Amino acid sequence: MRWWDIDPVLELEKDLFPEDAWSRGMFWSELAHARGPEATRRYVVALEDDRVVGYGGLAAQGGTASDTGTASDTGTAAVGDIQTIAVRRDQWGTGLGGELLTELLRAATAFECAEVLLECRVDNIRAQKLYERFGFEPIGFRRGYYQPGNVDALVMRLTTGQPGSGSATGPTDEEGTETNG
Repeated sequence: MRWWDIDPVLELEKDLFPEDAWSRGMFWSELAHARGPEATRRYVVALEDDRVVGYGGLAAQGGTASDTGTASDTGTAAVGDIQTIAVRRDQWGTGLGGELLTELLRAATAFECAEVLLECRVDNIRAQKLYERFGFEPIGFRRGYYQPGNVDALVMRLTTGQPGSGSATGPTDEEGTETNG
């Protein structure tokens, strides 16, 4: 994702998450940490006919990045956190969510994350099933996490094992859909 993707991403964000959509400033803040040797974020968009049809983002925290951008020199593994993932409604059921998640898990592997966490609305069964197919397991709840609707979040975790052994398996690219970072 680049700065010029923010406006179309915001349109999609507001359509899919009208009560708790991210702001322009939130996306700018995340992208500020997504470039350069000290990057701790990876944001991607999926395009179809030059239109944004999906996006996702991962933050890596913990561990200390070395000159190569990994945590291996310190012996401390990073923890990945899926910050957001969304797919345009007419793309639901096409595998695009799995493609975006696969790309984010590849980023978690590059950041040498030993585990990846995420929060998912308790009423978003479609997303929960996607995450379960990728090996995520529920570990708890965050009460009233999504505001202003006061909707609980299900916290899920994927344990990847040793740093650098992340699980980046999943669907291959959909024909006619391009994923860009």
